[in-house]
Amino acid sequence: MESKKIVRDQIFEIVKNQMNSNNPPETNLTFERLKGLGYNDLDAKKLIGQCVAGEIFNILKYKIPFNEVRYVTNLKNLPKEPFED
Repeated sequence: MESKKIVRDQIFEIVKNQMNSNNPPETNLTFERLKGLGYNDLDAKKLIGQCVAGEIFNILKYKIPFNEVRYVTNLKNLPKEPFED
């Protein structure tokens, strides 16, 4: 379905932008940590993307602002799937 591809591409764009700007720095640290665990580039970015998607979900569903503490906590817990507070 085209809308799923658009959403996926946008999430990957967010991950790429975070990595390029090193903001938050935990995104790059998580990427390198996951690579060290044997994940390839794409799979590491997919895992990080789960954390991005979780934040987007919370923003849209609950009308709450981006929570960097929760986001970073979820990044640090990867490859365990992120959770909602």
